[in-house]
Amino acid sequence: MKTSLYAIALVIFFASCSSEKPQDRKAELEQLKKERSTLNGKIEQLEAELGQKSAQTDLKDVATVELSETHFKNYVEVQGKVDAEDNVEIMPESPGMVTGIFVKVGQHVNKGQVLAQLDDKVLRQSIAQLQTQLDLATTVFARQKNLWDQKIGTEVQYLTVRSQKEGLEKQLAGLRSQSAMNRIKSPISGTVDAMELKLGASVAPGSPTGIRIVNASRLKVKALVSENYASKVNQGDEVQISLPDVPENLQAKISFAAKVIDPVSRGFNVEVKLPSNRRYRPNMLAILKIVDYKNDHALIVPVNAIQKSESSEYVYLAVNGKAKKADIRTGKISDGKAEVLSGLKAGDKLITTGFQDLNEGDGVKL
Repeated sequence: MKTSLYAIALVIFFASCSSEKPQDRKAELEQLKKERSTLNGKIEQLEAELGQKSAQTDLKDVATVELSETHFKNYVEVQGKVDAEDNVEIMPESPGMVTGIFVKVGQHVNKGQVLAQLDDKVLRQSIAQLQTQLDLATTVFARQKNLWDQKIGTEVQYLTVRSQKEGLEKQLAGLRSQSAMNRIKSPISGTVDAMELKLGASVAPGSPTGIRIVNASRLKVKALVSENYASKVNQGDEVQISLPDVPENLQAKISFAAKVIDPVSRGFNVEVKLPSNRRYRPNMLAILKIVDYKNDHALIVPVNAIQKSESSEYVYLAVNGKAKKADIRTGKISDGKAEVLSGLKAGDKLITTGFQDLNEGDGVKL
């Protein structure tokens, strides 16, 4: 019974296989190939899209600046003060007691104007007495000369009278000069900046009187520069002057640079003339930035964009969407910028932001 059933099943199977045609199987194979080609295309497209998104995700945001040749200046910065070209503390030429004061603080005075008078009573009396003697001698000389012209009298008489007259004239001139020294005069034109002299006070040559005359229309800045810059700072160098109390910035040139190094301070003095300005005052603080080096065709980079290794300094550039490491050699540094002597060229795109975590070849997005 079982054998009969197996036989019947085999007959039915072979019958079904023999009934399927070869053309149908070939068509089925072609259909499967088309489906496979379509699936491969979709797979490739998905892979490309996923790869592009992954690449964009890996790009690092950076900021760049295109390098170009520019002016670069290095400065020596020193602190100085404003001073007057004409700033004089008056001293008397002779001793005496003050009998008159003719000016006050803030008053403008001219050169040679009398500021104060010292007691010259005795001198004036001596001058008056000598003037009387001179008048007599002048009269006697005139008469003697008239006689001598008429060939009357001796030559000795004429010469004696003339000598007496000329001697008295010289004595009188000396007394008048001495009397003039009792008048305290201004040696310059300017403004009375201080007046501490009092009536009745006694003064002496070499001692200050308390009178100061300042010409505020002629001012300058004075500063002490270290001897280290003696070969770099010279008369005529450019300088930027900053006056914090005004405030104001000026461009000028050094008008004077001392050639002698002070043995105590180990520095030398420089001066810069200031234009006339009512806001400038003597002893005002001034900051001088003296140009000791300049390059009109320099490539400069921010100091904070420079990184250092054990053997070199380097920066990162953006080249074709990727970060490129460039070794550089720097020169002077001023105002947060460094002069690049080698390693870069004009047109390079320097990465100034986002360079901290970059490596050579990393993709970057500007």
